[in-house]
Amino acid sequence: MKQYRVAILGATGAVGREMLKVLEEKDLPVASLRLFASKRSAGKQIPFKGQMITIEEAREDSFQDLDIVLGAAENDIAKQFLPIAAKNGAVVIDNSSAYRLDENVPLVVPEVNPEDAFQHHGMIANPNCATIIALVALQPLHAAFHAKRMIVSTYQAVSGAGIGGIRELNEQMKELVNEQPLSKPSTFQYQIVCNVIPQIGGFNEEGYSSEEMKMQNEGRKILHAQDLMVNCTCVRVPVLRSHSESITVTFEKEVDVEKAKALLKDAPGVRLVDDPSRSLYPMPIDTSDQDLVFVGRIRKDISDPSNHSLTFWCCGDQIRKGAATNAVQIAQLLIEKETKD
Repeated sequence: MKQYRVAILGATGAVGREMLKVLEEKDLPVASLRLFASKRSAGKQIPFKGQMITIEEAREDSFQDLDIVLGAAENDIAKQFLPIAAKNGAVVIDNSSAYRLDENVPLVVPEVNPEDAFQHHGMIANPNCATIIALVALQPLHAAFHAKRMIVSTYQAVSGAGIGGIRELNEQMKELVNEQPLSKPSTFQYQIVCNVIPQIGGFNEEGYSSEEMKMQNEGRKILHAQDLMVNCTCVRVPVLRSHSESITVTFEKEVDVEKAKALLKDAPGVRLVDDPSRSLYPMPIDTSDQDLVFVGRIRKDISDPSNHSLTFWCCGDQIRKGAATNAVQIAQLLIEKETKD
């Protein structure tokens, strides 16, 4: 099998480190691995498959002789370096939001629209973490009944804000336990311990945050459904890892709860956890550090007498399936296709 020259931009962040971990777990045919980060991280070493890889400072001349570049950096860094990598012949799979809505860049969730990955022109975008989790759960239902409208509330873990979010919650929890004054928030607008914050990103003129609009804009592109209507509320909650989502979907066709459960039970990337009589349902503590989206609490929408709507609850690890794993899975798609061809 062909071996690939791989690089990670933003290798020292939460998503970059997870990409490294997933690459090793999935045992991709990596001939060489280069890790790029800021100047302050250059020279540090990170283990990979029994070797120590030295972090390099990302420079414009760094991205040569590479086959696959995984982007785990902020938008400005992605825009600065990733087009150079693509121009030099690498396939870029970017986790930032910089290129998600670019009409020339496919936006891919392998369980939902894998064929789009093969239409790339050197760059493929990874969707927003909450969008990935929602659409992995929705896809089998959408394929059977065709989704028209979604009402979504997300309960997003602090790790969605990066390492700073994790540190801030941990520090505030320690201060609370030790009965110390809480330190001033820096990652979030307000204290996150013992609190929820109904804002992720800035608000537009209609009062929706940038995070909330991603569900509609990215969902339409991934599903090739420009008529999909989405009303989303995104909330930051004091959970370390894994996002949770409450979703009500209205479909074109009449929908049956038992058929929906059967579809989800056999769906790729999904684990059905739905036995309320035994208090079995998805929870973020169970979905952390793994790649499946857990779906449960599937029930008829009692506010819709037409029987065209369902409500369900899902949870998924936003660092893994919502970011790092999704990117590595896209790389796997490309490798598998090249191997077959």
